[in-house]
Amino acid sequence: MSVSIDITGLRPERIAVVPSPLAELGMALHALSEPSHHPGLQGWVTGVTARLDPHLADRMCEADFLWRTTFSDLFLPSAGIPGRVTLPGETLVEELDLLDKLSDEQFVGAALEFTCALPYGAPGAGPLTDEGLRRRSLELAAARGPRQTEFTERLLADPPRIRAWLRQFLQDCDEAFFAETWSRLRHQLAADTRHKTDLLRHKGLAEALASVSPAVTLDGTGGRISVDKLGDGRTATGDGGLLLIPTSLGWPHLMVLHRYGWQPVLHYPVGSAEPAAPPTVEQLALRMTALSHPVRMRMCRNLARSAYTTGELVQVHGMTAPEISRHLGVLKKAGLVTTRRRGRYVLHQLDVAVVARLGSDFLEGILR
Repeated sequence: MSVSIDITGLRPERIAVVPSPLAELGMALHALSEPSHHPGLQGWVTGVTARLDPHLADRMCEADFLWRTTFSDLFLPSAGIPGRVTLPGETLVEELDLLDKLSDEQFVGAALEFTCALPYGAPGAGPLTDEGLRRRSLELAAARGPRQTEFTERLLADPPRIRAWLRQFLQDCDEAFFAETWSRLRHQLAADTRHKTDLLRHKGLAEALASVSPAVTLDGTGGRISVDKLGDGRTATGDGGLLLIPTSLGWPHLMVLHRYGWQPVLHYPVGSAEPAAPPTVEQLALRMTALSHPVRMRMCRNLARSAYTTGELVQVHGMTAPEISRHLGVLKKAGLVTTRRRGRYVLHQLDVAVVARLGSDFLEGILR
């Protein structure tokens, strides 16, 4: 499985490697919400959390589904600007101005992507105009809990109000902790940008992509980029461009923005972290047996990013409830999945800390 980007006819000058302060803020929020995904950032997470204002911490939970699972395309707004050649802003304020330029339909669609399973890689109406999608969005949000239900209701009723709330929240995060973090990280990102740009100019796109990750390849014709991921997707640059955006906080996530009508983006980590100590031989044997089935591998990809009910997994994987329950039982017996109850729903989630002990290759594969 992979995500492919058709770059037929793409001119070299329309390939840009550029840092994005808003994308890095998105990764910062993700790391704060899911520290187990990023064991190498434990010190930074602890330091930020210790001095975080309680009111800001509460606000961070109101819409954490925008960055907890991975992070929303809202953190890459330049890709959604008409023409599909806009670059990220140099400052956070410039990027927030780009976010303001997205239409309400774009904003709502990107905001509800992870929780409401809205159309992503194909054209179609959104929940602001499609009453069926609106009902579905609210039903799926209800399965996620009261906070997501409330946020979704407010978003669908009054998008401008939520847009203003999000902009103010991101500005407050910048003042509280991100401005200091960005002043430190931007030099590393700028150095990586110069290196990748030099590779593009002197050795070509294939070499530049190889330096991004071994999981990113260019086919023999030079017309298609493939990114090895536990999921399928496709997009095309068309008459637009291609963005490569580095992150210092993102390992092991290698993400591809392939939203229909948006400029394709490769969001890739600079550097990596060391995995924790390996499990015992007995644990390893049990866990590797549990992970030997391709369906369970794909389930792990979902469960690593967010908690799912059995019913949601049935819908995602196109299987029956007994089949999904049987696979969940194997993963639970191996100690790889935890469960918790929220009202009448039972939520299952991958224990990423345990998975990390299986090795960085597997962790990177399911979180890529």
